[in-house]
Amino acid sequence: MMERMADRVRHRTDKRTLERLHEKIVTRDRGWFFAQIADKVAARRGELGMSQRELAELVGTTQSAIARLERGGRPPRIDTLLNIADALTCELVVELRPR
Repeated sequence: MMERMADRVRHRTDKRTLERLHEKIVTRDRGWFFAQIADKVAARRGELGMSQRELAELVGTTQSAIARLERGGRPPRIDTLLNIADALTCELVVELRPR
């Protein structure tokens, strides 16, 4: 009986460990995804010779929000990304691919 309980506890612990590992992987991948966007926004803004403040005015946000986005501080909303793409004369492309 005690052996059976120990097996259940071990199974639950293993499952939780795997869930936590999966969450870390997912979080890291999302961070990478948004970091790529942030880099592209900053690079394109630089190519156009545009300041963060100028981009913010075109997008309808603040310079600090653009700075946060470019630092990867917070993932932007999709409507904000669409506005940024328009302001930078870019096309926003988002893909969903089967894993």
